[in-house]
Amino acid sequence: MTSSEASNGKWHRKTKTRQQESKSDQAKSHENMQEDLVEWEKYMKKVKGKVLEQVQDHLRDILDKALTESIEPPAHLKSALNGKTTTKESSRSQRKDDGKVFLERASLLELVLEFDLLFYAFGKLGTVTWAWLAMFIYTLVVPYFILEFWGSLYHKFPSKLGLTLGAGLIFTTIQTCVLGLFPIYTVVHHQLPPASRFIVILEQIRFLMKTYSFIRETAPVILKNTPKEGENPRFPTFSSYLYFLFCPTLIYREFYPRNRQIRWKYVAVTLGKIFGCLFYGYFILVRLCIPVFRPETNQPFSKRTMVLAVFHSILPGIMLLLLCFFAFLHCWLNLFGELLRFADRMFYKDWWNSTSFANYYRTWNVVVHDWLYYYGYRDFLWLSNRRFRAAAMLSVFIVSAVVHEYALAMGFGFFYPVMFCLFAVFGVAFNFTMTDKRQSPVFNVIMWACLFLGQGVQVCLYCQEWYAQIHCPPAGDSLWELVMPRSWSCRYHK
Repeated sequence: MTSSEASNGKWHRKTKTRQQESKSDQAKSHENMQEDLVEWEKYMKKVKGKVLEQVQDHLRDILDKALTESIEPPAHLKSALNGKTTTKESSRSQRKDDGKVFLERASLLELVLEFDLLFYAFGKLGTVTWAWLAMFIYTLVVPYFILEFWGSLYHKFPSKLGLTLGAGLIFTTIQTCVLGLFPIYTVVHHQLPPASRFIVILEQIRFLMKTYSFIRETAPVILKNTPKEGENPRFPTFSSYLYFLFCPTLIYREFYPRNRQIRWKYVAVTLGKIFGCLFYGYFILVRLCIPVFRPETNQPFSKRTMVLAVFHSILPGIMLLLLCFFAFLHCWLNLFGELLRFADRMFYKDWWNSTSFANYYRTWNVVVHDWLYYYGYRDFLWLSNRRFRAAAMLSVFIVSAVVHEYALAMGFGFFYPVMFCLFAVFGVAFNFTMTDKRQSPVFNVIMWACLFLGQGVQVCLYCQEWYAQIHCPPAGDSLWELVMPRSWSCRYHK
């Protein structure tokens, strides 16, 4: 072996040694990188857990704040919800550590035995009583004797048109003052509470409708039946008119089918049902409506608050609708029907099975529907020579919507045409689109869905406006202040 070969061998051995050392260094470096990666993953998991916990706490606080702004809790839960954040966190951690914590708490739907709101709503009953007596005595005396006076002279008077116009003008003037302006003056001047307002206004509407029916049914009979010489015109008896003012119908007839006797047990049970419905309606307002619409702070009108409030109002709204139907159209009318032995008790039909809104409007309130049909729709067709049926139907809807809105505006004490819009706009549209041709049960579901939503909208908007009227009084007496809903711009903090 030469010296050059020996040196080459040493060089190769050194090169192999260096390669082996570099490989071992790379292996150690790779192991260190894997260890660092594992440690980094552990660290990221810890950071991720902390971030998620912080985000959850932040979202929970935001949700609590949003719910607190939209819903006022009952009084016995206010202190728990209005406590400091530290108290919430400590109680939350305590629940996690100690498990279920039992406290002295009442149920949200605990029976309400305080009737302050009920007494307020039916306040000033003395004023309501004398106002009702004034309207009743007028309705009993003036229309009857003016019509009797006109009827006794009509066939003898040389100018029948002049007599009719004169008597009609006098009667219209007195009617406008007593049954038109007097009830409005009473509720506004005496500042009657809501329920008392509704009693006066609804009785005003009832007396007006009964008076019109009596004249409308009696006058044509007098015109057609000319008495013989020496005879007086045939005229309805005063007792039949008095009976008509109290019997549960708005269509005047001199005779009605009568029952043989009064079932006093049925009267007592029905009266108990009326008081039960009144108490249940009060319970719904106190537990399901007032906590939603009487918050500590009120924000201006927005889509978020509107949607939340409407969905909160659907349940109490439909419950109040069914309560009003059962209490008035079933119990109240049957109570007077039994006391007066009035035998025709078809005050409503099976409206809950309706597959069209046309059928629903006919069957919901048969008493009012009959009046609108005979004196509105049918008379309109008679005047137009049985043309313009759509116009006749539309006119009936408009009149009904105006009367409903008038009753609500006078009862609540503010103008907010929610009922008018739902009745005259959506009601008319549904009446002409969902006709009697729709027989599928699907349309019954659609009808109920519309009722649920419509009641939620009404309860929501009227309750919002009620509290806005209380907390945000008008800045002036202009017409704009009266017709502009105050809940759209009202902001208050209690």
